[in-house]
Amino acid sequence: MTMGDETPVTSLVLPVLIRPILSQLERRDVAASQTLRAALSKVEAAHPGFTYDLVVGIMRRGDLSVNMNESVLRLQGTTSESDVVEYRLSRSEDAFQELNRKSAALKRILSRIPDEITDRKTFLETIKEIASAIKKLLDAVNEVAGFIPGTTGKQALEQRKREFVKFSKRFSNTLKEYFKEGQANAVFVSALYLIHQTNMIMITVKSKCE
Repeated sequence: MTMGDETPVTSLVLPVLIRPILSQLERRDVAASQTLRAALSKVEAAHPGFTYDLVVGIMRRGDLSVNMNESVLRLQGTTSESDVVEYRLSRSEDAFQELNRKSAALKRILSRIPDEITDRKTFLETIKEIASAIKKLLDAVNEVAGFIPGTTGKQALEQRKREFVKFSKRFSNTLKEYFKEGQANAVFVSALYLIHQTNMIMITVKSKCE
């Protein structure tokens, strides 16, 4: 996999893996942490996938074998609001705060998949939770849509919503395949796509309303 590949894990390494480490560094050296945070964010913006390549390169040099999809998905559940600030809305109206809550809730449930996928009974309950969280997120997006000014902004959000629905259906199909074939990694990737699409909705709302 090379820099900028269209896979969801490449976009999540910086907020989910690197920033929490920098937050820990901040307790010891604020200046160093902020310098690294700014530099990595700048490079990632110019070359999407850079931090993914950096982490994979380090693991390769250390001869470490890690399933990045599984690891990043699991780590998604431990991120703080400050680590994923670009995916949170700052407007105080209930509709925006509700969308914050629903997007965070969906991502948190999805992050439990690696720990629960091997326990069929628990996993089936989690799948029900995910389906409910997806519906609640879409309801929250519809509420926010009324605040977006202009036709172009509304169309942009509608397009994001359609993409999210498409990846939700793909996730559902991947689950059906998993119960036949047992390919857990395909489920991890599909869940990461859903997280990425959730983040894209938040970025779109932020760009049109803030």
